[in-house]
Formats: sequence, C-alpha cells, structure tokens
Amino acid sequence: MQYRMFGRLDWKVSALGFGCMRLPFKGEDPSDIDEPEAIRMLHYAMDHGVNYVDTAYPYHGGNSEWVVGRALKGGYRDKVRLATKLPCWKVEATADFDRFLNEQLEKLQTDHIDFYLLHALNGSRWSKMRDLDVLEWAEKAIADGRIGYIGFSFHDKYEIFQEIIDAYDRWTFCQIQYNYMDIENQAGTKGLRYAASKGLAVVIMEPLLGGRLVDPPLPVQALWDTATNKRTPADWALQWLWNQPEVSVVLSGMSTMQQVEENVASATASGINSLTEEELALVARVRQKYQELSPIPCTKCEYCMPCPNGVNIPRNFEVYNEGAMYDKPEEARRAYNVWMPEDQRASQCIQCRQCEEQCPQGILISEWMVRVHKVLGKGEPYL
Repeated sequence: MQYRMFGRLDWKVSALGFGCMRLPFKGEDPSDIDEPEAIRMLHYAMDHGVNYVDTAYPYHGGNSEWVVGRALKGGYRDKVRLATKLPCWKVEATADFDRFLNEQLEKLQTDHIDFYLLHALNGSRWSKMRDLDVLEWAEKAIADGRIGYIGFSFHDKYEIFQEIIDAYDRWTFCQIQYNYMDIENQAGTKGLRYAASKGLAVVIMEPLLGGRLVDPPLPVQALWDTATNKRTPADWALQWLWNQPEVSVVLSGMSTMQQVEENVASATASGINSLTEEELALVARVRQKYQELSPIPCTKCEYCMPCPNGVNIPRNFEVYNEGAMYDKPEEARRAYNVWMPEDQRASQCIQCRQCEEQCPQGILISEWMVRVHKVLGKGEPYL
C-alpha cells in the first residue's frame, strides 16, 4: 500500500480509503447489509494497509455505522482512522449536534471519531450550520475528545466551496466529488488545489462517478485500448487521481471482494506524478470523447434561468446527457423520476421559448424538453 500526507497532520493516510456507502446487501433492500461479507471485505482492506474508513449517518438506511462498528472490533479500530458525518439536513437546533454525535459513537462502538464531517454542505446548509454555531460546538467536542478533527463534504459551486474554507482557519480536511470528468464540476480541480494550498487534506469521493466510468461505451473503450500500458477503465480513473499531489486519499465505495482486491492492487501501484504526458493526454481525449457523446450542447451557463414555469433546464439536460454519454439510460430515468422534483422536470415546459432567446448555444430548448420527457419520463429510447 502507498501512503500520502494528510494535509497538515503528522500522519500518512493510505492512498485508498474504504467508503462504506455501497456495502453488499441482501436482495433489493440496501439497508439489509450482507454483514459477514461486508466485514470480510473491510478486514481484507485493512489487512492490506487501508487505514481510512469512511461512513455516514444515513448510509444503508442508517445501518452502515452499525456494521462498521462491528467490523472494527478485535483490534481493527486501532489500525484505522475512522470518519463519519453529521447529517446537516436533519439538524434543527444546536442540541441536535450532541444528539447525533453521541448516537453515532454508540453505533460505531467507539469513544471518539477521528475525522468528523459536516455532511453534504451547500450554500443553504452552510448558512444554517454557521448560524447554529456548529464550529463552536465542534471545538468543544474536539476538546472533550469525542472528535479528533473537523472537516466537511461538499456539493455546490466552487464559489461556495471557497467561502466555506475561508470562513474557518481550523478545518483539517474536506471531501469533494472529483474525477477526470468532474474537473470543472462542483469544487473541481480549482477547488482541489485551493484547499490543498490552505493546508487541508483533500478526500476524494465518486472517483468512478458512481460506477459510470467502469464500463465505458465502445468509442471510449476504443481509446483506452490504444494505450501502451494496459489498464482497466477503473484503474485509469484511479491512477489519474493518485497522480495529483493535492489528493490525499481516494474513497471507493466497494460492493464486492473483487472490487476490494482490484482497488488495493491499484493503490499499491499508485504514485504522485507517475503518469506520463502521453497517458495524461489519453485521459484528456477520453474526456473529450465522452463529451462528444453528449447530445445536447448545454454548458450549464444558466443564462436560460429562471424558467417562468419553474423548469430546471440545465439539470434536465445534464441528466439526459449523462444517460447518453455513459450509456446508462436507466440511471438517467431514475435520476429524473426519483431525485428531481416534479415541478422542475421537462414535463412542466409550456414551450414559451423565452429561454431560447437567452441561450448562447442556440439550443432549441422547448423542442428538447419534449424529447427529454419522452425518454426519461415515458421510457422512450435514446436516438
């Protein structure tokens, strides 16, 4: 296993961290974790040098922390640094901070959390947490030993990311979604480098974009096949991250023992600045090929917003494009029908064409909205 400095701390973290959001489960219910197999996988990873385990309050319907706590018995707790997260969206009052933390300590069967994160911060959640004096509370929890260090995970625009970092000089680490397709999305490469420049450790989540980068469409795979040094698509994505000195640890949400074994092997072969210029250029060509597979030329500039009828135009286009780019239409349909509020879907478009006057790309938005809903909302095939 390779190890890397964790920000300002005098401690080295394994290149690979075990993310406990996608543990194996029985049947169709993610909350019904296959505990013996999950613990076997965790023990394999820790026995092979993984020393960072990440979970959170809501993972697997609240059961991930219970299973992780049991997996860390028998001396394993002393082998790792443990991270979990405050469910900020559930917090209503300052008293909730202690309530959640103490519940998590009980579930994890430990007296302290090494790395505690404010979970999934965005602009509105950050404002709420700040107004409730979460950082003052965190310092007290650090002083009484229940927390080792405080950080946050993030899903919003770069400007909000920088605001959060600049608001507090005692952040130890942050966690961002980052991969070779997300270099300009959310915190992006700019955020990675900014956080590192401030001395924060940077923990990477979604290195494989929820698995979308593992099984690429044929035009992308054809590019990977041109490489002199053969790797799986997953290994390419991971090595691209580990190549960057600002990356502290890459979390992988592993669901099978095969994934654990392969990722441990990848991490063992990783290194800063280990990719050649030719290999980095290949990753850039792969990114461009994925983008070429995107049918709608939306840049998410948001000049089309706000829609007078409430449609989230860029998000509809993003979901539609991702279904085409990654050849994952069912995932796109789930994102549209389950995760997108109904009043923001393409089905709410009334073809007023007001947005089209503002679009610098000249997209016929009203026509595309009809197509987006037919494919994502009604199940018609992509063309």
